[in-house]
Amino acid sequence: MLVLDALEKRYGDVVALDGCSLQVERGRMMGFLGPNGAGKTTAMRSIFRLVALDRGVATWDGRPISLETMMGFGYMPEERGLYPRMRVASQIVYFGRLHGLSKAAAETAAASLMEELGLTGRAEDRLQDLSHGNQQRVQLAVALVHDPELLVLDEPFAGLDPVAAGTMAGILEQRATAGTAVLFSSHQLDVVEDLCRDVVIIHEGRVVLGGEVEEIRASSPRRYLDAVVAGSGGAWAEGLEGVREVRRDGDRIRLEVGRRADIPALANAAAAAGEIVEFAFTPPGLSEVFREVVAS
Repeated sequence: MLVLDALEKRYGDVVALDGCSLQVERGRMMGFLGPNGAGKTTAMRSIFRLVALDRGVATWDGRPISLETMMGFGYMPEERGLYPRMRVASQIVYFGRLHGLSKAAAETAAASLMEELGLTGRAEDRLQDLSHGNQQRVQLAVALVHDPELLVLDEPFAGLDPVAAGTMAGILEQRATAGTAVLFSSHQLDVVEDLCRDVVIIHEGRVVLGGEVEEIRASSPRRYLDAVVAGSGGAWAEGLEGVREVRRDGDRIRLEVGRRADIPALANAAAAAGEIVEFAFTPPGLSEVFREVVAS
């Protein structure tokens, strides 16, 4: 298990980390969330000693992380960390060798990952000649080639099209199911909500919320109603007491309602306006929870 315990880091007058603590268990995937400048990248870099902490410690299975321990970790930085003129297959093999694999084992692992990631036909291409999405796939292959116990990824879904994002999400799920601890940051909160059981939200260097996604959503005092009433244009909800319109798109409307809202009365108002196609009363989504805690 990865534990970050009370991490503190300053850059002059700028506080990057202010007592940041979290833990990621084997076989679980954690979304690490926060606005730009919140401290996510600094925290992740500290795991690999790329940042010298002022206070606090990062441990793996109860022991401080050593260079030997890090050989069993995989890291995918937000900035491209590869050699642009090096060929894809050679690059993956090279990083596998750096992590202690034999040449044969590295070549076998590289071939398997290239097939899994849809890169087989690009094995002899130079990295600089690939699209952004394919470069992201190569970066992930490099992070995975040695079958790491811990996988740390900084914005792995940035700039990916839906197909590439789906491929990456599937691979991360497979790795977590196989027992890898996965920590990744992302501004794509819908992806995090779909993928992760656990999340941590950091703001101004401090963890402001953490836990299981469903428990966090359920604990919010806010509730929402998503409804589609055919042909209404959402007008049926105008003027109703105890609700606030969040957004409207044609017949679809999302309302914020209080815990004591009279749901049957809302349903009756919707039914009087036309055919009810959808009527769902739910806790807030992860993006709404995020905005609540970061703005507070």
